[in-house]
Amino acid sequence: MNNYEIMYILRPDLSEEQVGETTNKYQSFLSENGAESIEIDIKGKRRLAYPIGKYLDGIYVIKNFQADGSQIATLERMMRLSDDVIRYLSLKLKPASVVEATEAESEPVAEETEVSV
Repeated sequence: MNNYEIMYILRPDLSEEQVGETTNKYQSFLSENGAESIEIDIKGKRRLAYPIGKYLDGIYVIKNFQADGSQIATLERMMRLSDDVIRYLSLKLKPASVVEATEAESEPVAEETEVSV
């Protein structure tokens, strides 16, 4: 199982009930298709960096989950066809052990240099 993170932005004119229905729809799809450890973080309404269509604001939602990856294409298609989602981004996260090893390799090593006066 791989770790995934999907961030999507919903239309700002949705009510709390509609936001809940939309997030539950995607969560139920993931759980029905074998995803585990689904965590949802609704960040709320925020200003967009640039206008998307006619929208200047959006409701940000972040989902973290573990899955085999077969769900991603279908989930992205659902979001693309939805009128409620104005943007989305899916990421496959590296395992923590790989990230720690990469960070350890990239740390600069201080070298001593002699300065003659």
